[in-house]
Order: sequence, then structure tokens, then C-alpha cells
Amino acid sequence: MKVLSMTTRLAFARTLLRRRVHVPLVVSCLLFFTALSLPAQDGFTEQSGFDAQSLGFGFDDETAGGTFSGEGGSAPAVSIGGEVSVSMTGFVDDFSDGADNTRLGDIFSGTLNFTAETTYADGVINLKLAPALVYYDEKSPVYVDEAYIRAYFGKLDITGGLRKLTWGKADSMGPLDVVNPLDYSDLSDLSDMMNLKIARPLIHASFVLGQFSKLEGVFVPNFEPARFAASGRWAPAQMAELSRLPPENVIRPDTTTLDYAQAGLRFTTTIGAAADIGVQYYYGRLTTPAVTMTAATLPVVTFAYNPYHQIGLDYAQVIAGFNLRAEAAANITGDLSGDDGAVYNPSLAWSLGFDRDLFAGINLNLQCNETIRLLDGEIKNPQDIEADSDITTTNITAALSKKFLRDELEMKAAVMWEAEGGACLVMPSLIWTRNDVAVEFSAGIFAGSGEGLFGQFHENSFVKAALTYSF
Repeated sequence: MKVLSMTTRLAFARTLLRRRVHVPLVVSCLLFFTALSLPAQDGFTEQSGFDAQSLGFGFDDETAGGTFSGEGGSAPAVSIGGEVSVSMTGFVDDFSDGADNTRLGDIFSGTLNFTAETTYADGVINLKLAPALVYYDEKSPVYVDEAYIRAYFGKLDITGGLRKLTWGKADSMGPLDVVNPLDYSDLSDLSDMMNLKIARPLIHASFVLGQFSKLEGVFVPNFEPARFAASGRWAPAQMAELSRLPPENVIRPDTTTLDYAQAGLRFTTTIGAAADIGVQYYYGRLTTPAVTMTAATLPVVTFAYNPYHQIGLDYAQVIAGFNLRAEAAANITGDLSGDDGAVYNPSLAWSLGFDRDLFAGINLNLQCNETIRLLDGEIKNPQDIEADSDITTTNITAALSKKFLRDELEMKAAVMWEAEGGACLVMPSLIWTRNDVAVEFSAGIFAGSGEGLFGQFHENSFVKAALTYSF
């Protein structure tokens, strides 16, 4: 990958985030990173002509191919990368209504990833590109997906900025991966967990202890909940009902204050026969809102985000060809008696999964996640936010894959099943990759019904074709 990146500052990244970002931002980034690649030159102002070598564009054998570096390695190695994608998504339910009711969505999308690296620090800006990206209820062709700097002080690394951080061992949606909320506003692409994560402004520190151990700490100065579509095809029924109320009847807290700050510690090490274990503590807010309603002709709906403490453990090891991963967590909320109707009960959560090569080159990845509500017998008020809901929430994910033709052609089939509601999402795909170009044909089939994430969208089955160039 050729990446053109930068040493940027947290203040710059946060300013970009809070404003509508337009195409000139990309040009500014290119100019900024190009400037970073120019080392200081004595007597530069006295030069009478253009000299690429004296300007620091030393395209020698080691830096050719998209990476810029200065003499003696004093300037940062600057690179640019990303992808351009042309895709069409059609919904089966629309096809039956004729071409005048069928839409294929925005065909173009892409990413631009900038990176600048030195011995002592590196900086990253990742941009998402699309004709009409919706961000903070505004539409913009470009927005910042991640932007952070990381400094190295021997065994200590410190990172600051907008970042997506992964904690825990699970492949996807594990109970310990709590730093970043998830974006469910479009369920037509659930194949990339990092794409679902919402980057948060944070300070992250990592300290190496010996050869196999590491201690991490993170501080997030404010809070953002999980994101759902407020209207349209992917809006949950609850969000669609809220959209019919006057805005003044929906009360949401200001979560940008320090009162909503979050923090956590995590320790990981390797013991015995290559067994990786981790333990973590996190204080944060539940990303699912506690919604209460006052009875009236036009009800007033109030959102709250309950604080909680999490204590968790994780484990990973390869045994007899099985790459095992497990997580367990206790989520301790403020409702220790179980009878506060406006606060979620404490809960236990666990995840267990593995991947393994089976036969004929077929790989299986299987994972089960479950949350168990505690003190369920104390929920006696029919107005309790957890009344009439299942005591457990169980999701099972399975994926089979096999490669053909010298690994250029790959067939995949993934299933995500909500056990309590009986609904599922089946995602078959066929991907042909040659060099930096990939052609993909895929589908999403929603089966079953109910109030779960997949059950609500049983009419949203789709087919998709995409052409992607990575650079």
C-alpha cells in the first residue's frame, strides 16, 4: 500500500470532525503532507532553479513506489493509500414494484489514508469519500474516519486523536470491545467490523512490560451512543415512531461534557504454551439508551445513557488446530436492586469462538455471544425499560470460506442468527481478486421476523455488485 500521511495534531482533527468537510480538504491534506516531506535546506531561497533532489524528493531505490523521505531519514516517510469502489445495491422488495421504484444507491465510494512515520512518531488521517455521506445529520462528500498521532518513548507509546481501538480477543462484537460504539445506520455491509466502528476522540497509552506483557490505558473525554438511522429503509421501528414526534418532545442529554467521560485499563500477557490472556476494567456508558416516556396526548420521550463498570477477562490459544477465543465480562450498572425502571439491570456477558481449517481448503469461523440479565425477578413494573424483554440476548455467527484458482477466487457464506427472535441474516459472496482489483458479487438475505436487529428488516434482502481498486 502506498500511503501519504502526516504528523497532525489533535486540535486539527477535532476541528475537522465538527464541521462539514468538503473536497478542498483532500487538496489541503495533499499539500500538507507534501510539505512534511520537504526537509530544511540551507540556502534554499537562493536557488535560481527547480531542483527536485535539493527539495528533498529523493526517489532512490528504497523510497520509490509512493513513499517520500528526506536525506538521512530526518524527514518523515510520507505515504498515501486507499481504495476506490463502484458498487450497485438493489433491494429485492423494490424489484417487484418495477423499475420506477428501484434505486441502486450512490454508485461511487472510496477512502483516502494518509500516514507519516518517523522513528519517534507517526500520524494518520483516514478519510471516507462518497457523494452524500451523512455525518452529524449533515451531508458531505468527505468526512474524517480517523485522525491521530502516536509518539514513541521507549517502551511507552502515547496516541491522541480520533481513533478506532479494539479491545478483547473476539473476532466481532465481543463484550470487551467497548471503547467505540457501532454504526447500524446501514446493514448492507456488515463484513468489516472496523468500518462499523465510530471513531472517538481519545488518549491511549501503551506500556510494554517484559517480552510478553503490555499495560494499556484509555481516556475518552465524551460519549457517543450507537448510531441508528432515524428514517428510511434501515430505521428501526422505535426510531421511526420518534421521528413523528415534535423535536421538543424528544429530550436527549448533552453527552459532549466531561460528565460523560470514560476510561479504562487493560493488561495482556502470554503464559504457558502460547496462551494469550487479558484482564480489563472499563468505566463508561451503555450505548443503548434508557428511554422513558410520560403519558400525554403527545408524549415526552427522554433519553438517558446509564453509566456502568465493566470487569472482563479474555483468553486465546491454538489447540489441536482450533484457534480458540473467549471473553467474559460483568457489567455493573447503578440498579443493584433490579427494580429501578429507568436503569438497566446489571448483566453478565460472554463470547466463545474459534476458526479452523476443515477439509479441501475450507475454513470455518464460529462465534457465540450472549448477555444474561441479572436480578430479572425484580422487574415487576410494566413500565420498566426491560419489561417484556428476554432475560438473554444470544447471537451466533458462522462463516465458511474457500479459495480457488491460486487464491484469486474466494467463495464465502456467513450467517448471523438472533437466537431469541429466530431471525437471521445470510450473506453469500463470490470475490475475484487480481493484483489490486477486486470484483465482488454478494447478497444479504434477512429471514424471520421480530423485534431484533435482523427481524425488523425482513423486507430488506438485497443483492450487490462491486468493483474495487486498492492503492
